[in-house]
Amino acid sequence: MEDKSISGINLLFPVLNEHKRLRPGIEKTIRYMTHYCEKYGKIDYRCTILDNGSDDDTPDIARALCKEYPEHVFYVRIEQRGVGIAFRTGVESNEAPIVGYMDIDLSTDINYLGKTIHLFEKYPELDYVNGTRFSPESKAIGRKWYRKITSAGLVFLLKTQLGMKATDGICGFTFMRKDVAKALVAQASDDNGWFYMIEILLRAERAGYRICDLPVTFTENYDTTVKIGKTIRNYLKRIAALKKTFAAENSARANLKER
Repeated sequence: MEDKSISGINLLFPVLNEHKRLRPGIEKTIRYMTHYCEKYGKIDYRCTILDNGSDDDTPDIARALCKEYPEHVFYVRIEQRGVGIAFRTGVESNEAPIVGYMDIDLSTDINYLGKTIHLFEKYPELDYVNGTRFSPESKAIGRKWYRKITSAGLVFLLKTQLGMKATDGICGFTFMRKDVAKALVAQASDDNGWFYMIEILLRAERAGYRICDLPVTFTENYDTTVKIGKTIRNYLKRIAALKKTFAAENSARANLKER
């Protein structure tokens, strides 16, 4: 019988001034993966902390975790801020068969990490797992009305303006196979912010990769560094810019076919 087990996974954790959540998030992940390996068999895993220029004691905590868990915790300092550049940096240096990122506050129930590994093992043709808060099977806990409105508005714009097929653009829980991740990063822009992950998803859809839109249980965290107003303005600018980029790419492809 063919062995479809996944030999390794790289969990990317972009962080910025996360001195309160860094240790709890990493240690909970290690406990979970230890239990997972005991139950389902050993899998090489690493938690890569990608520090976007923290100016608190986040680096000290990260280095301490590396010493305490030398086989599983790794620290990378990036002197620029943004999830985009953190993800890009993590993917470019990654060698694990599966790579992806989770928010350090573990807003997405960590049990979905195990489900994601099982999906990649069960379906060798699967390229990409996209966590979603907005599928009918998803469960969102503690979401305030204004968060629901802004999120619904973003999904509406992504579907109508950019043709997104997924039910959520950015859940903070995204995994893909190594070669797929590297290919998408090579194609994508150099945007450093959150919207970069939306672009990665949209490019995966455009490229025809096989994507699982995975319903998750998501608990809203309001002790956050995300500024909603600034984020919305950035989304609107990036949607307009990406729409132009995709139109130009479509035109270039059409011209090549005509030759």
